[in-house]
Amino acid sequence: MGFATPACFPRLITPTNSCGENSIVTLPSAMRPLGDFLCISLGAILGANARYLISRYAAKMMGQVFPYGTLFINVTGSLIVGFFLIWTSERVLIDPRWRLLVVIGFCGAFTTFSSYAFETMAYFEQGQWLLFFTNLISNNLLCLGAAAAGMAVARVL
Repeated sequence: MGFATPACFPRLITPTNSCGENSIVTLPSAMRPLGDFLCISLGAILGANARYLISRYAAKMMGQVFPYGTLFINVTGSLIVGFFLIWTSERVLIDPRWRLLVVIGFCGAFTTFSSYAFETMAYFEQGQWLLFFTNLISNNLLCLGAAAAGMAVARVL
């Protein structure tokens, strides 16, 4: 009894090679890395602009005392990554380049760990302990919970 080895590793965020012929971008093999960069770049453009718009909207609607936009973006991005990676590795067969577009490109530019880290440390330096701990705990717990929820929903579908 033998086991088939997959041509790629579906659980990796970054695909190691293309699985199947239905690629997002069909290029000659020598130019495939260019297709990967195009997928990542397109997703990054969309993710960065979504981040900008949501952050501005949240600051306008809820004020600038607490970084609600950063929290929302990180939780939403965690949900998207958790859902998309499980859905595309356990439920549907798609070209791994979609992971490049959605997870690395879009979510990589969309989520804001560096902003979260800076905002949290700014509260720490200013001695705003309630905001410091609220931001620290809410981002970590909600993002982990959102990733788990996304994974669970993908497994149910």
